[in-house]
Amino acid sequence: MIKVHLSEIPHNEKLHLCAETDPLCLGLDEAGAEALGSLFYDLEIGVSGISFFATGSLVQNVRMTCVACLESFDHEIKTTSFAMQRDLAGSELVDLTEEVREDIHLLLPMHPRCDMGGNHQCSAQFPTSEFLKSDLRFRKDPGHHSVELHSEEKSSIWSVLDQLIKH
Repeated sequence: MIKVHLSEIPHNEKLHLCAETDPLCLGLDEAGAEALGSLFYDLEIGVSGISFFATGSLVQNVRMTCVACLESFDHEIKTTSFAMQRDLAGSELVDLTEEVREDIHLLLPMHPRCDMGGNHQCSAQFPTSEFLKSDLRFRKDPGHHSVELHSEEKSSIWSVLDQLIKH
């Protein structure tokens, strides 16, 4: 849990917090992830009028299961744009746990794949349709534009749409 006493924040200044905490409060098991190590945070915290705010970064390493090959893999959840603001409710102690938990959960992939970082090849093999194998990816009726992709353009499925926009 990340809790801050308002009396620790200097008047008209920010408090810098850089530490780690137990990730149990994140409830990662609910999302099908297992925390590996502590949750690291680097936050600037302050008070403005009747509001409390915090900005900074969060890092949590997790173990997840690939939806394709069903193998476990490690993944780093990281954000450098954590931001929250809350009205002060008269309490001296402010708990950031819910906001941090929400941000980490939003960063978890809905369909985790072991190859999503680009540095690993997933062992699951799926058949590829003839549509994707062909040099000719899209053709309309005679008299209309046709889109033909060359081998160097096959790297992006979006290139088909790019070709349509050009015509």
